[in-house]
Amino acid sequence: MVLMPKRVKYRKLQKGTRRGVATTGAELAFGEFGLKSLENGWLKNTQIEAIRVILARQLHKGGKLWIRVFPDKSITKKPAEVRMGKGKGELDHWVAVVKRGRVLFELGGVPQDYALQCFRLAAYKLPFKTKFIVRRHK
Repeated sequence: MVLMPKRVKYRKLQKGTRRGVATTGAELAFGEFGLKSLENGWLKNTQIEAIRVILARQLHKGGKLWIRVFPDKSITKKPAEVRMGKGKGELDHWVAVVKRGRVLFELGGVPQDYALQCFRLAAYKLPFKTKFIVRRHK
């Protein structure tokens, strides 16, 4: 299952910036536990899928997973050993732009130590540092 948008207004996008802090998606919205980004970066669709597979295998006994990021930015690449010019390269893959403070994944219906163990496995697959967060009960 490859994550990508059904359709986009423009096929090829500019690079954009990876600076700044997440203003939306910085709090837990669905589950009791979350994995929060501590750095800015791009998260490839293949990386999101790899983490989904890991967490789905861990949660076969129960619990629910929410994926809070979606790869909606296209990244282009020119083939190897091609001269400069002749336009922008062809579409290579899709990425989700992640700013620090963004909640990437959420888990619910599992004990806290088990959620920590699951997210530790997932964090190995991520290209930036993350933090395990727990919902504050009022």
